[in-house]
Amino acid sequence: MSNSRDHDIVLLGATGFVGRFTASHLARSAPRGMRIALAGRSTERLRRLAEELGIDWELIEVDTSDDVAVTRLAESASVIATTVGPYLRYGVAVAEACARAGTSYTDLSGESVFVARSIAGNHAAAADTGARLVHSCGFDSIPSDLGLGLAHAAAGGVPLVAATLRVRSLRGGVSGGTIDSLRQQMIEAGSDAAARRIVSDPYALTPGPTVRLPWRAGSGWGKEQGRWQAPFVMGLYNQQIVQRSNALSGWSYGQLLRYREVVSTGRGPAGAIRAAAVTLGTGALVGALSLPPTRALLDRVLPSPGDGPDQRAIANGRFAVEIDVYPVEGEPVRARVAAPYDPGYSGTGIMLAEAALSLASDDLPARSGVLTPMVAMGEHLASRLRTNGFTIDVSPLA
Repeated sequence: MSNSRDHDIVLLGATGFVGRFTASHLARSAPRGMRIALAGRSTERLRRLAEELGIDWELIEVDTSDDVAVTRLAESASVIATTVGPYLRYGVAVAEACARAGTSYTDLSGESVFVARSIAGNHAAAADTGARLVHSCGFDSIPSDLGLGLAHAAAGGVPLVAATLRVRSLRGGVSGGTIDSLRQQMIEAGSDAAARRIVSDPYALTPGPTVRLPWRAGSGWGKEQGRWQAPFVMGLYNQQIVQRSNALSGWSYGQLLRYREVVSTGRGPAGAIRAAAVTLGTGALVGALSLPPTRALLDRVLPSPGDGPDQRAIANGRFAVEIDVYPVEGEPVRARVAAPYDPGYSGTGIMLAEAALSLASDDLPARSGVLTPMVAMGEHLASRLRTNGFTIDVSPLA
C-alpha cells in the first residue's frame, strides 16, 4: 500500500451484480485501516450499497467514457478492480489510465480481443511505471491459471508434455454480463478479421515467436479414462491465459505443452448423451451470437447485463476442476481447485476481491506489465483463497 495515493483499492462497478459480491467480501475481509472506495455511475446506488454493507468508504461517481475522470480515478488509487464489462466497450480507457499512472489493475475479462489489445497497448507502459495489470481474475481464469502453475511447480518445474483440465462439477448461473461480453466479442470478430484470428488462436496472448501446436488435436468431444467428455466453453480463452503465463515465465512449462479443457459428463450412454448436448449447445450458442439475425432472437431470451439468478440459486452454487499434469520426466500430478460458491457470482466476487487485496498488500514478485494471475500473484493468491474456503491442492496422480 502506498500513502502517496488517496485510496489503496477502488472497486469500479461496485453496484453491479458481481460488484456487490466483491464489495461485500472486501467489507468482511479487508484489513482494518485499508482505504477502499466504491466507484460507479450513480452516487445514490453507491450510497445504498454502502448502507447495506455498513461501511463508510468514499463513494466516487465516474463515467468510464470520460477520459479525464478515468485518469483522475487511476491516479488516486494503488489498485483498481473493475467489474464493468464488456471490457471491449468499457475497459479500454481504465486499463490504459492505470498503465500510465503506475496503478495496479484487475478485472474479470474473458475477452480475448480486449486482452490482446491491452497487451499491445499497455504492457510496455505498465512495465515502465511499475503497474501490474492482471486480467481475468474470476472463474475465468484463476482456477485454470493457478491450478496449472502450482501443479507445474509440484512436478519439479520441468517442462510439461501435456495437461488437461476437467470440469468435475459446475453448479451456478450464467450472468447477463458474461453473455454480453461473449456477444460483444462475436460482434467484433464478425467485422474484423484480425479479431477473428485472436479469438481462435490459443497463442494469441503470447509475445514473440513460438512453436504453435494444433489446437484441435485431442481437445474436445470423446471418451477418455472410461468417461465421456465435451469441450469446455471457456477452454480456448483459458488456454490463452495459461500460455501467456508460460511465455512470461520463460516458457518454463515447455513450448511443446498441449493444454486443453473439457467437461466430464459421466459414463455410459447417459454420459455420451450429455457430452453431445454440451458440445452441440456450446457450438450453437457461439454460432448464433456470431450472426445478426440469430443474435437478435437470442437477445430476447438471454439475460441482460446486470441480471442474475436469485440468492437461493447462488447459495447452492459450487465448482470443482481437476488438472492432470504430465512432465517430461518424473511422475504426473493432479491439481484440484474447488469451492462451495457459485462460480460466476459469489465465487468470482471473492476471487476478484482477494486479487485486489493481494495486489495492494502482498510482497509480490518484482514483475510489472500486463500479467496473469499466476505470474503476478501465484501462491500468495492461492493462500488467500484457501483461507476463504477454496480447495487448491496438488497430489500425485494415481
